[in-house]
Amino acid sequence: MIDFVAVEQGLALLFTNFSPWLVVVPGIVIGLIFGATPGLQISMAMAIFLPMTLYMDFVQAMLFLTAIFTGGSFGSGIPAILMNIPGTSSAIATAFDGYPMARQGRHNQALGVALVSSVIGTLMGYVILLVMIQPLSLMVLKLGPAEMFAVILWGMTLIASLKGEQVLKGLMAGFVGLLIGTIGFNELGMARGTMGQTYLLDGVPVIPAMMGMFAASELFKLANKEFIVESKASRKVKLSEIFQGFKLALSYPWVMIRGGLIGVFVGAVPGVGSSVSNLLSYVETQRRDKDPDSFGKGNPKGVVASESANSTSEAGSMATLLALGIPGGGATAVMLAAFAMHNITGGPQFIRQQTDVVYAIIFANFAQVFLLLIIGLLFIPLLANIIKVPMRYLIPSVLVLAVMGSFGLTGNMTGPVTVLVFAVVGWLFRHYGYSVPAAVIGMLLGAMAEKSLLHSYQISGGDLSYMLERPVTLIILALLLVSLFGKRLLGLYKRSKPSVTPE
Repeated sequence: MIDFVAVEQGLALLFTNFSPWLVVVPGIVIGLIFGATPGLQISMAMAIFLPMTLYMDFVQAMLFLTAIFTGGSFGSGIPAILMNIPGTSSAIATAFDGYPMARQGRHNQALGVALVSSVIGTLMGYVILLVMIQPLSLMVLKLGPAEMFAVILWGMTLIASLKGEQVLKGLMAGFVGLLIGTIGFNELGMARGTMGQTYLLDGVPVIPAMMGMFAASELFKLANKEFIVESKASRKVKLSEIFQGFKLALSYPWVMIRGGLIGVFVGAVPGVGSSVSNLLSYVETQRRDKDPDSFGKGNPKGVVASESANSTSEAGSMATLLALGIPGGGATAVMLAAFAMHNITGGPQFIRQQTDVVYAIIFANFAQVFLLLIIGLLFIPLLANIIKVPMRYLIPSVLVLAVMGSFGLTGNMTGPVTVLVFAVVGWLFRHYGYSVPAAVIGMLLGAMAEKSLLHSYQISGGDLSYMLERPVTLIILALLLVSLFGKRLLGLYKRSKPSVTPE
């Protein structure tokens, strides 16, 4: 239930003193720049600017960090659309249809669709958070390693949907990704697949590998082309077409609502979040569509599904942070550090004692959504000009950014070497028709699934039937089966019904 007295006090915190709002616009701009730059991460931006929050009060600090989070969520979709380079793992599915739209000269529309979907997704997520923060926190408390394994398993089944030329090739690519994801030390302290190389003991760094497989391999493929978009007429940046993208996104309200619901609930699962939610939303949208074969070829519904889910995930991860003091991912981990810097502990006690601050943060994010719409509109024409850059300049520039960004992530040459090695791997995958997204999903989720399964095994004392005794786990597994086989089973049921002919 909403505490209306606390709501009033929260609004007073925001509007009796306008100093908290002074940091919101710079925060959104920082998030957009970091999200839109290959190799730079939202959590990296938040960590770099975290020391500045020492000189702010707690509400102002949270507004600044959530503004970076909000801007970065949309910003990461921009390179996914224009260059097939997901800014973060949460924008992987955005590239599936956004980039084909850009190659067709519909980049303005694609960016407009992404902006509106991101704005409405964020708004929807915080509305759900406003109403359901306490039920959501109770739900997350019931999620143990078994439930997290079931959610990750659901995400991993997407490998079968993200096929290359054949389903078998998609599964093989996903299996290769899983093997790569398990390189290094596991939770028991056993090293696997390192081949005696000490730099692999911590595993293959996923973000540099993702940049190599998506970005560098795509640039190699375009090396013989003059521009990303070949038609000169299609390379123009037109606000009228961006607004057409707005209308296009709004014409798919159910896709947006479904993506928002998936995003907020999956986003609330610590460590899973937007990395899985954008893929789940994409596949569910493709599965329910009348023309599933159009996905991956420039269907705007794919962009709507991905962007609405990854934006709503922000509210889900904020729910676990505020209500339980558990960070959902890298960005909320930085926010937890801000809590500590201001001598505040997140969790049920924080919700009870400082409810007005919680509502202030939520209502401030409503305002940030509209500021994102305005600032995003100003930035899109500037960023969309990248398609006018000749490939002879664009390829080395993006490769340098990717290599520098990967060095910043790892702090040594492991990052740049990983980018270059996986650029070759990605090119080979594309050349022979294997699914790059399936391999990346395998890398992202394989180690997470192994960790959750191992924890479940330890808790149960080696009895894996323990997983089947947990109602929430069974519900998630049932949803997994329905999403995989529901349509086929319904078709079999309809065919098995005897047809009634009139006498």
